[in-house]
Amino acid sequence: MEKKLIISFEEYLDTVEKLSVDINNNYKPTVLVGIMRGAAPIIDILSRIFKLPTAYIVIQSYSGKGLEDQQGDLVFAREISSIANANDFKKVLLVDDLSDTGLTLNRSIEWLKNYKPINKHIEQIKTACLWKKKSSKFIPDFCPIKLDGDPWIVQPF
Repeated sequence: MEKKLIISFEEYLDTVEKLSVDINNNYKPTVLVGIMRGAAPIIDILSRIFKLPTAYIVIQSYSGKGLEDQQGDLVFAREISSIANANDFKKVLLVDDLSDTGLTLNRSIEWLKNYKPINKHIEQIKTACLWKKKSSKFIPDFCPIKLDGDPWIVQPF
């Protein structure tokens, strides 16, 4: 396993700020959808900046002791958690903390497109994350930091 990348709280906030500026200049989402748990603090900040409704997809991918460097099977919750109405899902910004392999973001897009209560309202889905690891096959629409390697990222919380 590569060396860990330790992120300070100040670095984290600076990265979220860079992300928000890029989004503001290039996309006008109507709802923010966070992939839990990694997106929770990002969505909190972005929802305050953009004053948008939020939704959350709960997915488990890393599990078990000693598995921090391996992605397991993805398990999706049955329902999305949101107080947004279906019409808010026209222009979705799907947010995660990082693009590791890209599997979680790809599968989350598929899941949203097939989720009956909102899928007919979705016109566009764009993606955002703070970090993209080198080996990730997924290219997020918005991502301020593209890493030269694949370190385990230790966030400040």
